Amino acid sequence: MINEILWIVLMIVTFIGILVAYRFFGKIGLYSWMAVAIILANIQVMKTVRIFFWVTALGNVVYGTTFLVTDILSENYGLKEAKKAVWLGFFMMIAVTIIMQICLAFVPDVTDTLNPALVQIFSLLPRITIASLIAYIVSQLHDVWAFEFWKKIFKGRYLWLRNNFSTVTSQLIDNIIFTWIAFVGFFGLFGWEQVFSWSVIMQIFVVSYVMKFIVSLADTPFIYLSKAIKNRYYSKD
Repeated sequence: MINEILWIVLMIVTFIGILVAYRFFGKIGLYSWMAVAIILANIQVMKTVRIFFWVTALGNVVYGTTFLVTDILSENYGLKEAKKAVWLGFFMMIAVTIIMQICLAFVPDVTDTLNPALVQIFSLLPRITIASLIAYIVSQLHDVWAFEFWKKIFKGRYLWLRNNFSTVTSQLIDNIIFTWIAFVGFFGLFGWEQVFSWSVIMQIFVVSYVMKFIVSLADTPFIYLSKAIKNRYYSKD
């Protein structure tokens, strides 16, 4: 049960981290969290663990918090600020990938002991990188749009419903795009064949979405707490 306990602890810590960043640094704290979460999620996803009888990759929790960040920004500051966070995260994903590929091109000294580990972590296949970038930008922009759409429909009420409607559907879009590009491919186009059997692909898809779904439901109390922080400390923004 250690993995299950750690998964829950990780989820709580990340949610609290967002609130702490927002409380002490305002919008800048949320933008910073977005950048850090994107980088961490793309590193954590390389580690697979067994949680609740399922084998899954880490990264779902941290990545899921990016949807909470955009929902907080959209609710408290509007559509423009939420989109700014989305594009910031997109830029950071590209910047880190490019910079680390340049770093890996350096010839290591004979005394170096960590280069093999760095190569293993940051030598991302183009297919995985492209899948991640496309899934991220499409799902995040949809989340921002959907949150604003439901906000108008419900006239600013039912925050918990708006938060979950937008995040759950956006997580589904993210999962479909990433799974298809990364594992199904385009039937030989660009040389991208199907990587796994359909049964394995469906297992990956279902497990990862269930994890993201749980995270999206669990973040509901924290968006209300962010609203309280806004009203108490940043009401003039």
